Amino acid sequence: MEPSKEGGHTPYSYNTTTANPDSHHYTPGSPTYSQNHSSSPTNGLTHDHSNNHEKSEVVPVVEQMENVETPDGLHRGLKLRHMVMIAISGTIGTGLFLTSGKTIATAGPLGALLAYVVIGIWLVFVCQAIGEIATLLPLPGGFTSWGSRFFDEAFSFQLSYCYLTNWLLTVPAELSASSLVIEFWLPKGSSFPLWVVPCIIILVLVVINFLGVKMYGEAEYWFSILKVVTIIVFIITGILTDAGAVGGKTFGVDYWHIEGAPLKGGFKAFLSVLVSVGFAYGGTELSGITAAESSNPHKHVPKAVNTVLVRIAFFYILSIFFLGCIVPNNDERLMNDSGTVVNAPFTIVFLQAGMKGGADYMNAVIFTSIVSATNSDFYVATRMMLSLSRNGWAPKWVGRTNRRGVPYFAVMITTLFSCIALVMIYAGAEVVFNWLVSIIGSLIFLIWVCILFLHFRFRACWKAQGRTPADLPYKSWGYPYGHYLAITIGVCCVVASFYLSIANKPSVAQFPEGFEDPKYKKAKDTWAQGLLGAWFPWFQAVTLYFVYKFVRKTKIVDPKLADLDSGRWIPEPEDVDDRPRPRWKKILARFV
Repeated sequence: MEPSKEGGHTPYSYNTTTANPDSHHYTPGSPTYSQNHSSSPTNGLTHDHSNNHEKSEVVPVVEQMENVETPDGLHRGLKLRHMVMIAISGTIGTGLFLTSGKTIATAGPLGALLAYVVIGIWLVFVCQAIGEIATLLPLPGGFTSWGSRFFDEAFSFQLSYCYLTNWLLTVPAELSASSLVIEFWLPKGSSFPLWVVPCIIILVLVVINFLGVKMYGEAEYWFSILKVVTIIVFIITGILTDAGAVGGKTFGVDYWHIEGAPLKGGFKAFLSVLVSVGFAYGGTELSGITAAESSNPHKHVPKAVNTVLVRIAFFYILSIFFLGCIVPNNDERLMNDSGTVVNAPFTIVFLQAGMKGGADYMNAVIFTSIVSATNSDFYVATRMMLSLSRNGWAPKWVGRTNRRGVPYFAVMITTLFSCIALVMIYAGAEVVFNWLVSIIGSLIFLIWVCILFLHFRFRACWKAQGRTPADLPYKSWGYPYGHYLAITIGVCCVVASFYLSIANKPSVAQFPEGFEDPKYKKAKDTWAQGLLGAWFPWFQAVTLYFVYKFVRKTKIVDPKLADLDSGRWIPEPEDVDDRPRPRWKKILARFV
């Protein structure tokens, strides 16, 4: 089967032959596509566990890449500029622009900064793990399909549905925030129906997604450029404002010494903001999903994951630092209690700088960022449903694609879930948004822990088959010690969320008006949010894993028999850049 070269894409090859631990070296120009059906049923699924696992030649493959770049499958339409910009800021939205203020108000400037640094360190190594495997195996479904290869089919099943849940909840969360944003331009007492705004966004996103992955990549490219420029402008403005060059006041680090600062609420408050910071960072792992539609995974995926460190250091950490310097942690606007965008921390900095038009500018950027982030949410949700369908874990019709490679039924299902945002507006968009942030943040923690676990498992399988790290097209830097640090941070964050979900239960005796006290009701709602958010993802994951394992009678994969080759992308000779480079360029390429 000759892969399509439609649109002038770089030629590429796939190896989908049965894995053989003794023949794992492939060279450019090897057979473009071959399929050995002896290792699995004709549909490529792995549901026959009757044979003794030890007698099997190889662990059956779940993802077979049979429909990539064909009339009824995905198209590899994402270019390098798309991949890099999506990795840099494709999912920057409400998490950074709207919830960062509450993080500073809760934990103080130092607590917020530490939270972003700690979660950022964890995420850097998560993305490195993704880069190493996705470069080798750019499979539909990305990292959610790795469990069947390296550990247990039931693990892939639970991770796929948990990741799908994450994005199906993120879509209405982002859309509900759009109604909060639009209120900035409405006069008080306006009767304008807020549900119209999410409806318009949904229609636009449906059109973009039906036009194919090229249109998605192009839209995200330009949306991302706008966000990157805005954050750069913000950081420059923050430096000038903090130094007193604009705005008429020198801030320095004075607000790090006021009441409540720098670590407001102590260590417990620091722990309490970790989940919302996870929500802000969520989606950075998207490179593991977009690899399946990259025109050259060997080149694009490493460059995409290597931008993560710069994104975290520049966009998030610098932004939070200057927010903490210019906006005091006791500023009521940080909590965004009224739900208006004028209270967004980025807007406050522009106002402090004396830029009266800054509020309108930031409001427009935040609005477009919500559209951009929701566009990414749509994309990932539809690709996850396609992967589930290909694996036999969802009805086949869910994974049907049109001539543009778009899983159109999956787009329709995601559109239905997006309509939850319309209900949220009537229930109170800000209240429901906070509930969703709590659940989504914990789901992201679960997913990142699973990715690191699968990377350790992959390395064990790679070693068991006599292969060396030098055989990998991209090696994760910092392995294994950086990954040990990351998994330690991850486990500690999960344990902390469990602890806080129990320890933060409010006592009615602390409130003068008892059960009717508004503050008690708010504290109880906050506690319930944390309780549901902390436990629901893990309850879902454990339940899905053991139910599937019991029903399908799956077994743990023997590392020596793990399939590390089916669906492997093999570059053509012209794609391989063997030119010698100075050492400093090699080092720089590991981080940028």
